[in-house]
Amino acid sequence: MYNPFQLAVKYIWYYLTASNGKGHGVHSPYVFDLIISVLNDKRNYSAYHRIESIRNKMLKTNESITIEDFGAGSRVKKSPIRKISTIAASSLKPKKYSQLLFRLVQYVNPATIIELGTSLGVTTAYLANANPASKIITMEGAKSIAQLARTNFNDLALNNIKLVTGNFDYTLAATLDQLNSIDFAFLDGNHRYEPTIRYFKQVLTKSNPNTIIILDDIHWSKEMEGAWEEVKQDPAVSLTIDLFFIGLVFLRKEQQEKQHFVIRF
Repeated sequence: MYNPFQLAVKYIWYYLTASNGKGHGVHSPYVFDLIISVLNDKRNYSAYHRIESIRNKMLKTNESITIEDFGAGSRVKKSPIRKISTIAASSLKPKKYSQLLFRLVQYVNPATIIELGTSLGVTTAYLANANPASKIITMEGAKSIAQLARTNFNDLALNNIKLVTGNFDYTLAATLDQLNSIDFAFLDGNHRYEPTIRYFKQVLTKSNPNTIIILDDIHWSKEMEGAWEEVKQDPAVSLTIDLFFIGLVFLRKEQQEKQHFVIRF
């Protein structure tokens, strides 16, 4: 993985070279509307406060748990015994991006959402609140973390979430077998090249022309940047948007030529 200095340099380069985030010069009506309606939506939705209260609670919880880590590990601590506050600080998606996912779900109204990497359930809660009619399947490798997420879902009275626990290498295929189609996927479960590509291709088998796939931390390491480049070139992909910390992938069949955007967010 890149160290904090390397990541900062990459972010500065992204910020200076990306499109300005106002939609100027974007020659795609779909992407222009996405920028105006979703990326630049500054409204303070009522769900935000309720979910952020859970994040704040996790950040203040000093008790420790033992976890299994099936992914690329933590920047912060390698020990299997970790404070919940440390997990919250290092693993939870910042509210800026969690709330973006909330707005994306509101924008496209997906019926079925799958998330790889529940963590403490904050991002899951945003996905579930955005469209209560959606079915959310979220997957977490570590049982102790999954239990905390379940408690958070109960505290928020969320009833449209199914939580699957276990190593994705074994649980993802069985979970996908039970689904007819996936409309929205957030892949945040393993920050290595091979698993990322494998999980992406598995999700593709249940995709439809309107499916949106979000990859987390696409510039986290050389491996993740390589995975992102390969995803962009996949024949099923017609449109991508690089927001630096996450990448949006669209399979829009009506689009004749591939388009790749880097947008400041």
